[in-house]
Amino acid sequence: MRSAEKGQEPGTAAGRIRARLDLFVLGLVVAAHVMAVISIWGQWERIGIISAMFVGVACINFVIARRFPAERARTAEALRMTFNLLVSMPVYGHFTGWALPVWIHLPLNSLWVGGFIDMWSRVRLMVLLLAVVGFALFEGCPPVMPLTFLVMSVALAGISEARIHLNQLTTNDLEQRNQELAKALAELDLAHRRAREQERLSSLGMLAAGIAHEINNPMSYVKSNIHTLHQEMKDQQELPGPLREYVTEVLPQTLDGIKRVCSIVADLRRFARGDPEALVEYDLNEEVRASLRITRSRVLPECDVVIELGELLPMLGHPRQISQVVVNLLINAAQAMKGRGTVYVSTRPDGEDDVVLTVRDTGVGMAPEVVANLFQPFFTTKPAGEGTGLGLAVVHGIITAHGGRIRVESQPGEGSTFTVRLPRVPPMKFIAAQEVPEQPGTSTIHVFQGPLARERREEG
Repeated sequence: MRSAEKGQEPGTAAGRIRARLDLFVLGLVVAAHVMAVISIWGQWERIGIISAMFVGVACINFVIARRFPAERARTAEALRMTFNLLVSMPVYGHFTGWALPVWIHLPLNSLWVGGFIDMWSRVRLMVLLLAVVGFALFEGCPPVMPLTFLVMSVALAGISEARIHLNQLTTNDLEQRNQELAKALAELDLAHRRAREQERLSSLGMLAAGIAHEINNPMSYVKSNIHTLHQEMKDQQELPGPLREYVTEVLPQTLDGIKRVCSIVADLRRFARGDPEALVEYDLNEEVRASLRITRSRVLPECDVVIELGELLPMLGHPRQISQVVVNLLINAAQAMKGRGTVYVSTRPDGEDDVVLTVRDTGVGMAPEVVANLFQPFFTTKPAGEGTGLGLAVVHGIITAHGGRIRVESQPGEGSTFTVRLPRVPPMKFIAAQEVPEQPGTSTIHVFQGPLARERREEG
């Protein structure tokens, strides 16, 4: 009701319409008074009485309308209607002999009360109308006229109430549609933001894959040349002491460093490629090791890493995606540190069908409201420009796509624990959900590699 009353303020379109309606009703009241005066023309004493009554009623109505604030408009209208029907109209009727123009006030008041629809308004209106009609009949007015205007007043009140109710329903429907449009617009804006972010991440992934490829080519030459140099120097029987040290220590260590660089580049290329990946067998422990190599420069400067990898059987899935999960969890754990802390990474079998990956940190922890929104896209607690809010949303999507679950336990100041539970072989419904339907007229070949995949295919 308050919103409707605010819409009727003078400066609004509804307020201007309400002002014009007030003037129109005032004109009808003045016309009814003029016709009442004409009906008793020559009876100057009575004309003076009803004219004074008209001025007094107009002033009282004005005072009531102006003195009551907007939030009490319902009370003001009730007082005006009660005063007009119980005071002014009986006086008009008595001094004019209940002439026809007097009865115009009856439907006018019943029409005006339709602006406030409730049970008490209806009851109050009926009581006032019956009181006026009863007083007129008591004074000897012929019953046809008061009963006719009584029926007319009731009909007008009902029609006015129905129209107002329909307008309210229409307004509510429009408001609901506006809310739905606003929600759709917000979702569209979120989709645009996601698309822009995904495009940026895709470009970064392609760039990383390209850089890794460019590094891999010269590193292969370096590795080959150093290996050849090492072999040739080992074949030399007589070498000075400093060169012998190169053969026994420097060159082997250099080859180990080159192998490590090549391993990191291979992991980066495998991680950054965005081409579709078939379901293959993979070793979760090896993906954890590869993820640690990828994130070494981001994690080790911030914290110590304690690794405890259990004996695991081969698993079936998308190893690049699983590596992405571990990378995101490791980076988030490192960024949660306030000062130097420790990240604990462990894997263990859970029965014959499931594997559990746990990443625990000793960072600042998270409040319950943060944990509740942790996997929402674009939700981040990091400063602007330092996080996209997509990392954990992607993690949740990958784990869910593999038929797994992720659980978070965290308290402020006590660190966080991410527990990922993955099936060794995803259920068929999750495998089918990832299959992309081909266009009509083309054939589909699903590639499953390894004995676990063959076993799952035979069971399906």
